[in-house]
Amino acid sequence: MRVIDNPVLPGFHPDPSFLRVGSDYYLATSTFEWYPGVRIYHSTNLSAWRLVATPLNRPALLDMRGNPDSGGIWAPCLSYADGLFWLVYTDVKRLDGAFKDTHNYITTCPRIDGEWSDPIYVNSSGFDPSLFHDDDGRKWLLNMVWNHGAHDTGSNPTHHRFDGIALQEWAPDKGLFGPIKNIWSGSQRGLTEAPHIFKRNGYYYLTTAEGGTGYGHAVSMARARNLQGPYEAHPEQHLMTHSATPDHAFQRIGHGQYVETQDGEAYHSFLMGRPIPGPDGVGRFCPLGRETGLERCVWKADNWLYLEGSGQTVRANLPNPDKGQHSVQKAKTKTINYQFNCLHSDFQWLRTPFPERLFRLENNSLILIGRESIGSCFEQALVARRQQHLIYSAECQLQFAPQTYQQAGLITYYNGHKFHALLLSHDPEIGRILTLFSCPGRYPNTDMDYPLAAPVPIAEGAVELRLQTDHAEQQFFWKQAKDWHPIGPVLDAACLSDEAGKGEGKSFTGNFVGMIAFDTSGLAAEAQFSRFSYTGAE
Repeated sequence: MRVIDNPVLPGFHPDPSFLRVGSDYYLATSTFEWYPGVRIYHSTNLSAWRLVATPLNRPALLDMRGNPDSGGIWAPCLSYADGLFWLVYTDVKRLDGAFKDTHNYITTCPRIDGEWSDPIYVNSSGFDPSLFHDDDGRKWLLNMVWNHGAHDTGSNPTHHRFDGIALQEWAPDKGLFGPIKNIWSGSQRGLTEAPHIFKRNGYYYLTTAEGGTGYGHAVSMARARNLQGPYEAHPEQHLMTHSATPDHAFQRIGHGQYVETQDGEAYHSFLMGRPIPGPDGVGRFCPLGRETGLERCVWKADNWLYLEGSGQTVRANLPNPDKGQHSVQKAKTKTINYQFNCLHSDFQWLRTPFPERLFRLENNSLILIGRESIGSCFEQALVARRQQHLIYSAECQLQFAPQTYQQAGLITYYNGHKFHALLLSHDPEIGRILTLFSCPGRYPNTDMDYPLAAPVPIAEGAVELRLQTDHAEQQFFWKQAKDWHPIGPVLDAACLSDEAGKGEGKSFTGNFVGMIAFDTSGLAAEAQFSRFSYTGAE
């Protein structure tokens, strides 16, 4: 029997919105500051998933220039009604401090992989919006409400900034209208967000995320006979959480959505993290970020949903509705050799809807145009793919002739304050050199380290760059002839994670590996990458 192996979407794939249309299943995940916005995956068996759409792919739909690290696209909601796919999404312009500037939009498309409509602005009162299509054709917007006031409103004293789940009617031709109803303030765990509603057997079921997106995360449930409430809490409050099982390989379980198969079987998506210890065996770090998993559920006689397994703990492997007797054997090691006759969908860039200012494809090479620094929130010529394995390596071949303050090379990047980079640069006395830039996220100290005692001179011509990562340890290498040469010390790969720096409640993405060029001289020096490969090992 075929099984579902968790995570079904490894690497940075948080906040999974789960949808079935006929025999087709879809998962839409957050992309934060990475462009294009939102990644939508398709499956017919819940085991094998394929990227089919990145809908927020033009300026009218998304422009994140200036957005902070971990801003941008939070928690999309994908639904289907009236012959259209509907996508609700948040563009977060500010997230630190007392204020959250979170703009919510709706876009539609008759085909999942088609051109999505120009967005309709909805509101900015909170984040994690979702759209519920009721049986009578009416549509309702839900989102958590952010309380910008100084005082507790009484909704949930545990975390008064999270002011409950708001419900308001919405129509394409009218926008939001009618009264706003706060239908659920959540449990004492607090931080109630990510609302989704579905209807079954005369009940409206509300699932939410609670406890923050760290190690206290959970999926909670409530239900009501009337859409506007009152809602009663699940007998166990939380459908799933690993906050009481700190030794489990999966942590940070929460934020998902319910789907029923054509045969009436119940599944629920969730986000998860796979922590590793730091380089000294201290702490827990998730360099892969928050990933997407699935769990099978059952309905009991009390008309409440429960996990099929025991308690509130999700499983690494579970059966799925595919009735075939064959199974998919996952390769232990897989190498992807990327060719640059096109930009593979694995790759993304940061913030801007104008990638032609950052890179182009030419003669089967990726040409990066040096722009702003690694820490820029506007124009950064960085093209990268997700780290999806705790043990992996990556290689590239680079042609670059720096003349001044110009750098290009191989980078492992979490955000502008957490990265390691091996860069080809220029020294006025030596000429071409290799150097290491490292920013290990020692917040609030965000100064950069230079781990090399002295730069390494490099002859003219192409140079190959490589990195190897094994859990919390990372080593760079270079080559111009036959042999690879290690360069610099073993670096801390655990710092490229949610937990490092500002911590799990302030960082929401995951580690990427890729190619970068920047040129603070303003000359826009170009770097040519003719090859890139990624090898992952479980």
